Amino acid sequence: MFIEIEPHSAVPIYLQLANQIMEGVASGGLPPGSPLPSGRSFAADLGMNMHTVNKAYHYLEEKKMIEIIPKKGVFIHPEGIRRATEEEKNRIEQELRPILAEALCLQLEKEELQQMIEQTIRKIQGGSK
Repeated sequence: MFIEIEPHSAVPIYLQLANQIMEGVASGGLPPGSPLPSGRSFAADLGMNMHTVNKAYHYLEEKKMIEIIPKKGVFIHPEGIRRATEEEKNRIEQELRPILAEALCLQLEKEELQQMIEQTIRKIQGGSK
């Protein structure tokens, strides 16, 4: 798995890492049950603080994307790909709301937004950026 961190991005590093792992799951590159490196090992490979990796891992664990099994390791959750619960749907809708509001302020048309979404889904599923 290739991870690319942009240190000067407004997006926190732990979130960049978590988002890229989620993309790996969504693209099929990291199927359920796949092992991930230990926090210490991943941090060393990426040249970042171990606490940053641990923060990303705990964020993903809360979302049921990974499971951390003491003394065994970190794995993509068996239910990493699943149907969203109503609570998860509501959370995603709330997270999309400010993005859509900004898009409307920038006078993006509904068709443009739909095209952007479809293009992004194709990129994720194709594994390209």
